[in-house]
Amino acid sequence: MLKLENQLCFPLYACAKEVVRRYTPLLAPLGLTYTQYIAMMVMWEHKSLTVKRLGELLYLDSGTLTPMLKKMERAGWVSRQRSATDERVVVVSITECGEALRERVAEVPARMTQCVGLEADDAKQLYQLLHKLLKTF
Repeated sequence: MLKLENQLCFPLYACAKEVVRRYTPLLAPLGLTYTQYIAMMVMWEHKSLTVKRLGELLYLDSGTLTPMLKKMERAGWVSRQRSATDERVVVVSITECGEALRERVAEVPARMTQCVGLEADDAKQLYQLLHKLLKTF
């Protein structure tokens, strides 16, 4: 069992690393990291949500989210405010500048599809399997 070829975790890790590496040249000119990009996807969809909920959706802890959100706030893409009903809760909201960023990244998914090189059916099956695996954690 202690062979790399027997470990499911290794191809998952290697593929994830490669995919993020391929996003970098597409996102860097826009000032985005991959993690900021996926956070912005959630923000474009939800407009406003708690840091806790954002972390749940992205599978990220607050130690990772907080510094990233501070950078995103400095960039003008989001704002953070304490909840009026519970000051322990921080609410993140997308800004106009953050909404405008959406247009600038609109071509990224299509460019990544070309870059990955999977047939549509294979990509769909992989997506479903990975989400099935995520639900086990």
